[in-house]
Amino acid sequence: MRASTDLGTLSDFFDRYGAALTAGDVPALAGCYALPGLVVADTYSFSFSSLAAVALSFVGAAPDYQERELIAAHALIEDVQPVSALLTMVAVEWEFLDSTGARVPGEHYRYLLRGTDSGPLICTVVRTG
Repeated sequence: MRASTDLGTLSDFFDRYGAALTAGDVPALAGCYALPGLVVADTYSFSFSSLAAVALSFVGAAPDYQERELIAAHALIEDVQPVSALLTMVAVEWEFLDSTGARVPGEHYRYLLRGTDSGPLICTVVRTG
């Protein structure tokens, strides 16, 4: 088992994550995270140690995506840096499409991913813009 720096593997992972995000598929989102995990932004941070806690953190996001009529999310991978044998830092800009097919600018994040037997999992998320 090794950290993945393969763009195909990382793109597949973020495609699944983005699809779960816009569909409001909370169990699928939770399945993308390693435990314990951490989310960091300018004005807040929180950690979680169970899949239920991960799921709860996304419950409030689903109505926002629906209200904005966002139907698709695509991760534009900007940078991939190996950190260790099992860890990779990935910089992503999210691009969204609304129900009319218009591009909606997204936000920038850095994801610290851990390589596992079943593929990458998110350990830490940092909002960068």
